[in-house]
Amino acid sequence: MADIARLTALIEPIVTRLGYELVRVSFGGGEKRAVLQVMAERPETGQLVIEDCEAISRAISDMLDIEDPIEGEYRLEVSSPGIDRPLTRPKDYVNWAGHEVRITLATPVEGRKRLVGVIRGLAGDQLTVATEAGDFTVPLSAIAGAKLVLTDALIRATAPARPE
Repeated sequence: MADIARLTALIEPIVTRLGYELVRVSFGGGEKRAVLQVMAERPETGQLVIEDCEAISRAISDMLDIEDPIEGEYRLEVSSPGIDRPLTRPKDYVNWAGHEVRITLATPVEGRKRLVGVIRGLAGDQLTVATEAGDFTVPLSAIAGAKLVLTDALIRATAPARPE
């Protein structure tokens, strides 16, 4: 299995040097179909176009050829986080406050392993989510994964501005 911390340490400076922000590095899919997935975004738009993906992919591929940090065969995939993006950084919870999120907790908190609700806000490392059962506050360190839920409000919030 690949060392995600080492891969992130190798990949993040490349992405940053090219003018992008790293969202997530993941590796999975098994031995026969292993995939190194790199999600990045333009800081000003939160998105990437195909030319951005190509530039990042070329730069990361060059480094991977030299460093060879992963044993065996794998495929490199560079992508935008998309509209229903994963939330991986504290600033993501701040930027997407008011939107619906689906959260999986690493260990149960107050008997719950999953949360679905609207992000209320982040205070320090404590995230508050408005669920059907009321507000729920959880430390970021307890979150195994979080992803925005595709809603009409999210689509409107991420749509590019149209010239008038």
